[in-house]
Amino acid sequence: MKSIREIFRIGYGPSSSHTMGPGRAAHYFKEKNPDAERYRVTLYGSLALTGVGHGTDVAIQKMINRPDDTEIIWESTKSLPHHPNGMLFEALRNGEVVDRWEVYSVGGGALWDELETFKEEDVYPDTKMTDILEWCKAEGRSFVEYVELHEGPEIFDYLEEVWKVMVTSIHNGLENEGVLPGNLRLARKACSYHVRAQQSAGTLRHMGMVFAAALAVAEENAAGGKIVTAPTCGSAGVVPSVLFFLKHDQEISDKRIIKGLATAGLIGNIVKTNGSISGAEVGCQGELGTACAMAAGAAAQILGGSPMQIEYAAEMGFEHNLGLTCDPVGGYVQIPCIERNAFISQKARECAIYSLFSDGRHKVSFDDVVETMMQTGCDMQAKYRETSLGGLARIYRAPLKKS
Repeated sequence: MKSIREIFRIGYGPSSSHTMGPGRAAHYFKEKNPDAERYRVTLYGSLALTGVGHGTDVAIQKMINRPDDTEIIWESTKSLPHHPNGMLFEALRNGEVVDRWEVYSVGGGALWDELETFKEEDVYPDTKMTDILEWCKAEGRSFVEYVELHEGPEIFDYLEEVWKVMVTSIHNGLENEGVLPGNLRLARKACSYHVRAQQSAGTLRHMGMVFAAALAVAEENAAGGKIVTAPTCGSAGVVPSVLFFLKHDQEISDKRIIKGLATAGLIGNIVKTNGSISGAEVGCQGELGTACAMAAGAAAQILGGSPMQIEYAAEMGFEHNLGLTCDPVGGYVQIPCIERNAFISQKARECAIYSLFSDGRHKVSFDDVVETMMQTGCDMQAKYRETSLGGLARIYRAPLKKS
């Protein structure tokens, strides 16, 4: 299993698989073929169907930085064999193709090709939550200690940077107002929710603060702002909102928050290794379902939970998002994505609290849910997996703007 650094990538929205990944691929191919006269990029499947709304072409053009010499072809009715987010890069000279590269954006900003160009060495010997939990029990140690044992203490320096970017994205989202990019003309809500939460008390205040922080990050992401994948751009609001709330409501130190991020990263890593965090492959259950599990597990740990209670919180957060479809309206990471970040943040907090009332024992394991999620994703029709061909994306059409 790879480093949790691959779960927490610092970058710009609105999509890790449709913006960050293609941008990384374009940069790599341009560096490999700097003297090409022309570039041709063919986008397939989900990338072609929702790439305009996600800004895929903009990300590619920005990295190649030769718009007059770059052609982008949209093949929405075709898919490459290994993943719905397939791309074909071609470098041309004198009208002939001198280099071609088939690559896939597999979720969370990660890339994969048959040559294993981006293969990283394994960091963790275990890939299942059950095995890691057994290690914790046998050694009398925590998930955080497991992460530190295999990643080294320097991982906390990286997670400190991750937390700083998360907090900045919340602050920016709470300050910024107006309408998000695209023809949906969706107004930002984080600022007004934050003001109303501050004027409330008790449970309403708590829920409002979580909602506002999640909306802040999700709206910043939709506007192309700087965020952290957790585990993707489309689900980036859940983990920071829950941890931000705990920091301010429970007066939790940054050091404990960063340890919570280590556990959250480990949970996301297990899903990515044994399942998928790609909406184009398994639907939103793989993105926001994973984010809910990560946030729930981290919160349970921060609030003093045992490894069994942490695993239970993560299992519930994942189980109760099974079957969640990915149907972005207009191909934008806005409807239903932004509201969904807010509601699932509150669900993650509730899963953590529920688990802490228990002794951590339960029937269905986290690994069982990961396997179920992957099977459910395989059974899900393609129109519900980030194609904008089904669900809300098919039913709802944004009204045309009057001239």
